Amino acid sequence: MNKQPVIGILETGRPPEQLAPEHGNYPMMVRDWLDVPEAEFISFAALDGELPDDPRAADLWVITGSRFGVYEGHPWIAPLEGFVRACRDAGVPMVGICFGHQVIAQALGGDVGKSDKGWGLGVHDYTPHDWPEALGQAPEKIAIQAYHQDQVFTPPEGAETIASSDFCEHAALWYPGFALTVQGHPEFGKPYTQALLESRRGTVLKPEEVDVAQGSMGKDVTRSDLARIVREHLLPVQE
Repeated sequence: MNKQPVIGILETGRPPEQLAPEHGNYPMMVRDWLDVPEAEFISFAALDGELPDDPRAADLWVITGSRFGVYEGHPWIAPLEGFVRACRDAGVPMVGICFGHQVIAQALGGDVGKSDKGWGLGVHDYTPHDWPEALGQAPEKIAIQAYHQDQVFTPPEGAETIASSDFCEHAALWYPGFALTVQGHPEFGKPYTQALLESRRGTVLKPEEVDVAQGSMGKDVTRSDLARIVREHLLPVQE
């Protein structure tokens, strides 16, 4: 009899308050994106200081995106980094999304900061390269929503850059036998991204930046391909 897989979500950010009633929170978006109906999902509000006692409480951990920077020194970030290292040492796989991509890199010795290239917004295309056999056949491209200023400048020792663009050199990282992380947001659907962009128009984002990002929404995305890769190659086989 197969055991029900457990997927843990570490919540490091929340949508703007006015968008949550319609679009849900980030753990809900991750659950919908991964599409593992047989799994039990558990979540911890890492940004409120909640962390699991044991990395083995889940078969796979996902760290969400956040409006915070990993280098900002908030009191919950260092314990989260410690949990990342504990998962690595315990052999429990992780997926990192945007902030999650950055905090896993920082926790393991990488360099993260605010890019002088500015905001990456809307649908971004990344080219896979040096794709690891452990993740199956390489996709032709990775096309997902982006919403970030920060980037991984220098990956940790042992991490492999497996997708890049002119805007974001380290768009996806593979930590052999441990983690897959992406700078973009595969869990963001088009309606939420459009609403998020509009909520920041004229405040956080310049109107012309929002216009360009909204103009990319007609492009095809490959978020479901990434979800399949996670399901097939990072979620351990249950027995």
